[in-house]
Amino acid sequence: MNAIVEAFAFFLGFLAWLMVGIALPNRYWRESTVDGNVITTSTIYENLWMSCATDSTGVHNCRDFPSLLALSGYIQASRALMIASIVFGTFGLVAALIGMQCSKIGGENYVLKGRVAAIGGFLFLMQGICTMIAVSWYAANITQEFFNELYAGTKYEIGEGLYIGWASATLAICGGSCLLCACKVKRSDDKITYPYQPTSRGHMISTVVTSQSAPSNYGRNAYV
Repeated sequence: MNAIVEAFAFFLGFLAWLMVGIALPNRYWRESTVDGNVITTSTIYENLWMSCATDSTGVHNCRDFPSLLALSGYIQASRALMIASIVFGTFGLVAALIGMQCSKIGGENYVLKGRVAAIGGFLFLMQGICTMIAVSWYAANITQEFFNELYAGTKYEIGEGLYIGWASATLAICGGSCLLCACKVKRSDDKITYPYQPTSRGHMISTVVTSQSAPSNYGRNAYV
């Protein structure tokens, strides 16, 4: 494992997780300006949880969406995907922290730590994919309503919360990819080769046999 790449991937994953936590409660997922005179001009902005309005005097009025079942399907799906993104990011951070080579958590079994780090990278990828789908789906509905000439409701534009979500998804995907690339899988054909060194046992046996079979110059009576 490459410790530098692991630390960089962990930093990207943590930054992406932090930005998801900022984007989810952000009120400016979509916004629209209602033009009028100085008194009636107001700004309407919404997110996944509430709708707010600000008049020309600077007074903010917000109301939560009354019913979950009355919401559009893409808003419900975006809620679920964003919450799943935070869950994936939380478990990804824990797995990456345990599996990092510079971390003392989990002992010194680097094979196991590499597998745990790879799981963390996969969770970061899932976080980025969930965030990207939720934000892109929400933005697609905004643009569809905006360019639809037959749409009679309020037309909104893309707010800053979506841009934060896109940045978070990009960082999470990059961090997960780097963490997976840092963990190298050892293949079965990657074996360590050793030079052949014949043992000297046969040579010793042959020496003993030679010494035993050599003719002696002394008779049996010469031994005391």
